[in-house]
Amino acid sequence: MLCLPQLAFLAALPQAFCYTPEFRYDKHETSYANLPKKAELPKVPGHLDGSAWLWGPEDGLGRLNFLTPARVKASMEEVRTGEMVPLNLALKLIDPPMYNRAAFEHSYGVFGDGSLAILDEHYYLNTQSSTQWDGFHHFAHLPSRLFYNNCTESTSDPNNHKCGIHEWAAHGIAGRGILLDFASYAEEKGIKADAFDATGITHEQLHAVAAHQGINLKNIDEGGDIRIGDMLMVRMGWVSQYQKMTKEERIALAEKKDQKFIGLEPSEENAQWIHDSYFSAVAGDAPAFETWPPVGLSLHEQVLTFWGIALGEFFDLEKLAEKCKEKKKWTFFVTSAPFNVEDGIATWANALAIL
Repeated sequence: MLCLPQLAFLAALPQAFCYTPEFRYDKHETSYANLPKKAELPKVPGHLDGSAWLWGPEDGLGRLNFLTPARVKASMEEVRTGEMVPLNLALKLIDPPMYNRAAFEHSYGVFGDGSLAILDEHYYLNTQSSTQWDGFHHFAHLPSRLFYNNCTESTSDPNNHKCGIHEWAAHGIAGRGILLDFASYAEEKGIKADAFDATGITHEQLHAVAAHQGINLKNIDEGGDIRIGDMLMVRMGWVSQYQKMTKEERIALAEKKDQKFIGLEPSEENAQWIHDSYFSAVAGDAPAFETWPPVGLSLHEQVLTFWGIALGEFFDLEKLAEKCKEKKKWTFFVTSAPFNVEDGIATWANALAIL
């Protein structure tokens, strides 16, 4: 296809231009017309085909770059009442953790020789065991074993420093969140959606949930409600179902060899929509965000490795869903303070929605 300059008047001509390998994202971009769709991503020598490593070779933020001061300030318009809704599960709730991961441990005691009334404590935490963001050094493109922006699994390669969670901590995460409450919609419509089976939430179902809530999932340039840099959250019903289990049932679930969980269907339709919406982050209340185990396409590969979108799991969306339904408003302001750990792989979300 002939590549023509990226000019405004060409934006109305579908496929009239293509993006060259020299293209770079502009974090201040306000028009979807100037951002490549998934099908338009340029092939860049040395990059994985289909990747969007278009922020420069030293980038470790991915689409969190879109969370500029101007966007954060604009997102604060979502705050109407000032009510705060924490989005973090109790660190000991998921016990035992899924996938045979280490359980959270907390100990405390008197500091020093006890002459002073001072208590200190210790945490032992696998970041994957509770509410967390997967960082860019968590999940690789499996065939090549490459992570976001050509990071590798080596613990001694200085190039991998950019993929550490400290990059996110230095930048911060704050912006406009949007909630799709699939779990409530499925219950209301009589749709079978077992959270402990490989239930795939289809692209069509996401649109149905959104329409039920009065949300248009097209981007704002197309007359919809999605804006560049938004953070998508999907309540799938995993946490709600887990909270109803007995201790014995939770142990049995964690010990299952063929664990299956609800999530977004890893389909081309879902992948294309997530990419083309230019979310800065996506999150759900299930262990993997996508259906687990995925079949065919992997959203972890696409979202984290290829596009540099923060991916959240085990988010507590129960109270948020109640509040959004009560107010008939499904957008809100979100803040998250990642752990400031140099070369960290993931981080407890430490997230808060403000309504």
